[in-house]
Amino acid sequence: MNAPVSKAAVRNPQRLMQVLLAPQVSEKSTYVAEKNEQVVFRVVGNATKPEIKAAVELLFKVEVESVQVANVKGKQKRFGKLSGRRKDWKKAYVCLKPGQEINFHAAE
Repeated sequence: MNAPVSKAAVRNPQRLMQVLLAPQVSEKSTYVAEKNEQVVFRVVGNATKPEIKAAVELLFKVEVESVQVANVKGKQKRFGKLSGRRKDWKKAYVCLKPGQEINFHAAE
C-alpha cells in the first residue's frame, strides 16, 4: 500500500516533476478534451489531486479548475499457456479554467 503524501510534498518541485508520467492519448481522451476542455494524464499510483493540480500548473503554466482521478485495473493477458496481468495504473482528468490550453505539439 502506498503511503499518504503530506502537504509539504505538494510544494516539493522534485516530487511534482515525477507525478505526471505521460498524456493519455486515446479516442476517448480526445473527445473529452474537445467537449469539456479537460486533459487526461497517466500519473504515479500514489499521486493526490492537489499534487496533480500543482504539477500541471508548474509544468505547463496553466490554471487548473479541478482534477478527477480514476484507478484503472490492469487487463488479464495470456500468451499460450502462460497467463498474467498488466499493472494497475492511475489516470487523472484535469479540467482547465476557461481560456486555458495545453499544446503538446508546440516546441519550447
